[in-house]
Amino acid sequence: MHMELSDLLARRRMTRSFRGDPVDQDLLDGLCAQSLRAPTAGNSAGVRMTTVAASQVADYFRVATDTAWREASPRWTGLSRAGAAVVVTSRPADYLERYAEDDKASSGLGEPDAWRVPYWHADAAMATMALLLLIEERGLGAAMWGNFRHEDQVLAFIGAPDEALFATVLVGVPDGDDRPSASLRRRVPSRRERVRRIPGDLAKG
Repeated sequence: MHMELSDLLARRRMTRSFRGDPVDQDLLDGLCAQSLRAPTAGNSAGVRMTTVAASQVADYFRVATDTAWREASPRWTGLSRAGAAVVVTSRPADYLERYAEDDKASSGLGEPDAWRVPYWHADAAMATMALLLLIEERGLGAAMWGNFRHEDQVLAFIGAPDEALFATVLVGVPDGDDRPSASLRRRVPSRRERVRRIPGDLAKG
């Protein structure tokens, strides 16, 4: 089923409680490939996505979490029933090499400390958002699991120790028993209030 992009954006929510149904890995591989149409700085193509099959999800969680976290988290049981996962990584060296090439050398971005905004993270974020929308379009649920712990173990698990871990996307069929994030109770400006215009007198400079 295809939906308008505006509808997908409005519907998309993080799913943190899954039913346990396996997600077809071939389908997921295809969605990942589509999501990598997202912009990539200098055509560096430095983002990678590693799919984790349903049969490997428990092993993933064993390296990505620890006993103390699992025992303390009220969401652990629901998350553990994800039907697949996608580990999103980037290769900073690909960007440094690209921006040291002749047509980009004047940017001065051939060294990692020169990047005010490391585009390997920006590219990974854009590809991840594209993946979340494609998953939503397929009628599945997903949660972005941030890189907060056990990075080296996760990279070793997927066989990419020299890459930079951005996040993991957990995928599956929602079970309807999700716990709303406490963050949703925070008072924040509306989406429209976060859109600004430059006042006319400032724009004239």
